[in-house]
Amino acid sequence: MTVVSSKPRDAVGQDGDVAVDVRRLTKKFAGRTAVDDVSFQVRPGEVFGFLGPNGAGKTTTVRMLSTLITATSGAAMVAGIPVTPGREAEIRRRVAVLPESPGLYRRLTVTENLEYFARLYGLPDRPARITAALAAVRLADRATTPCGQLSKGLRQRVALARTLLNDPAVMFLDEPTSGLDPVAAHEVLGLIGALRERGVTVFLTTHRLDEAERLCDRVAIMSTRLRTIGRPDELRRTLFRRTLAVATAAPLDRPDQVFGGLPGVESWQADVATGDGAGPAGYQLAVSDPVQDAPAVIRALVTAGADVVSAGEPRASLGDVYLELVGAGPEGQAPEDRS
Repeated sequence: MTVVSSKPRDAVGQDGDVAVDVRRLTKKFAGRTAVDDVSFQVRPGEVFGFLGPNGAGKTTTVRMLSTLITATSGAAMVAGIPVTPGREAEIRRRVAVLPESPGLYRRLTVTENLEYFARLYGLPDRPARITAALAAVRLADRATTPCGQLSKGLRQRVALARTLLNDPAVMFLDEPTSGLDPVAAHEVLGLIGALRERGVTVFLTTHRLDEAERLCDRVAIMSTRLRTIGRPDELRRTLFRRTLAVATAAPLDRPDQVFGGLPGVESWQADVATGDGAGPAGYQLAVSDPVQDAPAVIRALVTAGADVVSAGEPRASLGDVYLELVGAGPEGQAPEDRS
C-alpha cells in the first residue's frame, strides 16, 4: 500500500507529523462511559481503521473529533487544530464527515445537493469544486439526476463527493459501505483508496473486517477502551504463535517420533478437523520460524515414509485478531481487559 507521507510508516508522532492526536479522551452519558481513556495518533495520508462491536464508542469518538459533541475529559488535535471550545468552525473547514446515512435531499439533483452544501459551508469557487468532486467519484454524467432516482451505491458516491467539496485534510467515514451490494461496496472502497493517493487522511469506522484488512494501513480495535492498535500483520504476529500446518496422505503411525526430535518444533498437535483416521491427516506445529523450519519437517516426514500433501504457515485474518481481543459475546459487551 502507498502512503502519501514524507515520513516513514513508523514515524508517527515525530516532528509534529500527526493528522489526528487523541490523548486520554473520555465521554460519559448520564453515568455511562461510552469512551474510556482512549489515546492514539493517526498519520497524515493513511487510512486508519477504527473497529469494534456496536456500542464500542466508535461513532462517539468520531463525533468528538469532528466537534459535534464535547468530550467529558481528555484532549485531541485534528488537522493541527486543538479540539477546544471556540475552534469548532476552524476544524470543520479542515475535515469532512460521512455518516452512515448520506443525508441527501432526494428531490434535488446531484448538482443541486452539492451546491446547497457548498453554500451552507460558505465555500468559494463552488462550480469548480462541484465539477472536481463529481469527477473524483465518477458521477459527472449524473450531475442533473435527482438523487431520489439513484441507487443507494450511487447516493453514497454523491455523499463522498459532498465530503470532498472543502478539500479536507481529514475525512471521517462512518460505515461507508453499510447496506451496499458487493459491486457498489467495491466501487466505494476503490474511491476511498483513491483518497489516500490524494493525500487525504481517512479515518474509517467499519464492521467489515475484510474491508479494513484490504484498505487500512493501521487499525485500532475499540471496545469502550482501546484494545490494540497497529498494522494487521503486526497484530497477527503479536497475538498468535507462529505455526506450520502440514498434511499427509495418511495419519502418521508415530508422529511424536517424527516431530519430537526436530530442533525448530516447540510443540505439535493433530488437527482434529482432518477426518476420522482413514484419509488425509493434518498436524499443527508450533515453530520458531515456519520458512526456516519447514524443510527439516518435510525431510523428517519423507524419511518416516509419509506422503506430504501440503505444508505452509496458516495466516490468521484480521477477523481472528478482532475475536481474540473483543470476543464473540453479545455486541457491546467487552471482555476483561488484557492490557
